[in-house]
Amino acid sequence: MENYKFFASCPRGLEIPLSLELSRMGAAKVKITDGGVHFAGDLEMCYKANLYSHTAGRIYMALASGPYRTEQDIYDLSFSTAWNEWFSIKRNFRVDVVATNCQLKSLNFAALRIKDGICDKFRQTDGMRPNVEPHSPDMRIRGFLDENQATIFLDTSGETLFKRGFREQTNIAPIRENLACGLLFLAGWEPGIPLLDPMCGSGTFLIEAARIALNIAPGSSRKFAFEKLLNFDQQLWNATLQEAIENELDDADLPIFGSDVSATAVEAAKNNLENAGLADMVKLRKANILDITAPAESGVMIANLPYGERMGELDEMRRLYPKIGDLLKRNFAGWSAYFLTSDLKLPRFIGLATNKRIPFRNGSLDCRMYGFKMVEGSNKPSKQHPVEEPEQPEN
Repeated sequence: MENYKFFASCPRGLEIPLSLELSRMGAAKVKITDGGVHFAGDLEMCYKANLYSHTAGRIYMALASGPYRTEQDIYDLSFSTAWNEWFSIKRNFRVDVVATNCQLKSLNFAALRIKDGICDKFRQTDGMRPNVEPHSPDMRIRGFLDENQATIFLDTSGETLFKRGFREQTNIAPIRENLACGLLFLAGWEPGIPLLDPMCGSGTFLIEAARIALNIAPGSSRKFAFEKLLNFDQQLWNATLQEAIENELDDADLPIFGSDVSATAVEAAKNNLENAGLADMVKLRKANILDITAPAESGVMIANLPYGERMGELDEMRRLYPKIGDLLKRNFAGWSAYFLTSDLKLPRFIGLATNKRIPFRNGSLDCRMYGFKMVEGSNKPSKQHPVEEPEQPEN
């Protein structure tokens, strides 16, 4: 079968988990870059990457690549692509362009030139042009420009992959499903290890962990853009999807626990768990984080602390941090705790030394996941707060 070049996008900070996922699926030439992973494979690999990846945002297939100096070079690259071999003229499309170190004055004009190349190529091959649809297109085309090289990609995913197809209710600042999965991986959580989210919001960590534990493919309940391509192999896709469904595990009583101080949040999480078919497998209750006890002798706690759009008064949050530190020392010996925040001073205020510090982006927010390993005897009161961990430069 023919091999293709792909690029899987992901939230910054999740490149390593994504590369490991793709390697386990059998991807070739896996190479990490900022914001995603390059890889190669055949059509089956394309289907698997969309179906099985927990951490990817979209899977792009590279159709054309070449050097450029002007917008005309970009038009020529687009026009040289046999678009009518990829999708029908009846399909509408949109074009976006992203760049790094690009010397062109306008990315919007570069996108327009790619669009012109597509339309002119269809006029040459089919006698008419497809329609442009900016909001809900059948086909998404993405141009990527670096300093001197242009690459035109075709989005094989359609709706972004974090949309699993079942979450209906969210809190004010929900964490996306693929980000939740990547952070669970980076926290060292695996199926069978007790998991507790004491600020569960709409339940994203709980749902994704349960689906991982039951070996449910993230994309098994949704549609993909590759199903609209002219080279779509229905038989191959049916077999790939059927194999994923057959490998799902039976319902189980999972050691996954969630709580939230908000009754509205707990109700939203409950409804989302029901929509995902997981209501009977996750323990959920209303509780203040400061009142909880460990549901097992050891495990992983993970919590998305109020920050960014959810942030009230910063001073109020920083008064809460020491109380959380006292809770961990008092009730969670043997556990590893991970807190997501955009507040870089959290380690100093929580009064505990970090053993992990993982930078990531949640939408447009620069955030950190701080890890704390609680050991026997860690409940002894400290005489002073540890020195805040210094910021390190990031690539």
